[in-house]
Amino acid sequence: MPPQSFDFSSFNADVKAHRIHRFAHKAMATVFEVFIQHENAGYAQQAAFEAFHELDRLEQELSRFLPNSDISRINHLTQNETISLGEAAFECVQQCLRVHADTGGAFDITVGPLMDIWLNKDKSPRTPTPEELEAARQRVGMQHFRLEEAQYTITILSEQRVGVDLGAFGKGYAVDRLADLLREWSIATALIHGGMSSIFAMGAPFERMTGWPIAINNPWNRAQTVTTLLLRDRAVSGSGLQKGQHIIDPRTGHPVAGPRAAWAATASAAMSDGVSTAFMLMSAEEVERYCAAHEETWAMLGVGESQEEITLGNFLQFGNWSARQNA
Repeated sequence: MPPQSFDFSSFNADVKAHRIHRFAHKAMATVFEVFIQHENAGYAQQAAFEAFHELDRLEQELSRFLPNSDISRINHLTQNETISLGEAAFECVQQCLRVHADTGGAFDITVGPLMDIWLNKDKSPRTPTPEELEAARQRVGMQHFRLEEAQYTITILSEQRVGVDLGAFGKGYAVDRLADLLREWSIATALIHGGMSSIFAMGAPFERMTGWPIAINNPWNRAQTVTTLLLRDRAVSGSGLQKGQHIIDPRTGHPVAGPRAAWAATASAAMSDGVSTAFMLMSAEEVERYCAAHEETWAMLGVGESQEEITLGNFLQFGNWSARQNA
């Protein structure tokens, strides 16, 4: 990943003047932060602590690294075996299936076996044999799942074990759930992020502004501001790849090399995380078609043969970014 491209500095200096209280918590291998605007600092702190308690509970369900999590239980299923899932895990897999279908397979939470064969044990790159590639591709694909919403169950259809890793999508889902909990506490104005990769904004905290001011900088040159959003009741997420790194396209089984960067703004942090990940692999034409079919989604791409080429002129925007820019 390149350096983080989101910048909150435009309002950090004003948090005290506007009764904005800032809280942080480590979970899901990153740091989540919550900014809450409220007259009562003690009440804001109680709400944030309840949100972080929910975050810890979600991690117990969604982390593939915890042996008793729902995701780990999925990863140990054999063909035609069925288990019941908790609400969080079921909703995540269900939403991931939707993103997978809508992006033509570019987003896939089962891509792990392909990632493994393109790396040595020390994480250095390698080239798999055709036999290794074919075997890994047999284990990848969302078609290996069957969900039953009435019972909240999942069945694995593949003869081989399928590995699920929610990755950034799980963090985005957690951000959405924290926003739901804050609403239950009658918090109307807040900003939540999970490791700066996904941000959800509730309400508008400042006078004469229609949302939270979020700057998106060039991830390889933070002095360049690509665009500024006034984010309100929406999420924005970013994904990126530095020179020398690569990601695997589950549609082909082959790596796509960096540098690349993609951002997506949608109604939820989980969806913005999912589609921004897919946009890293999709062509500009594919992203444009996606946004035309999903009018609620805005996308931005940074592409080039080198990091030096990714300047302000190399960022392509799709969707209605202007609706929240510099308003």
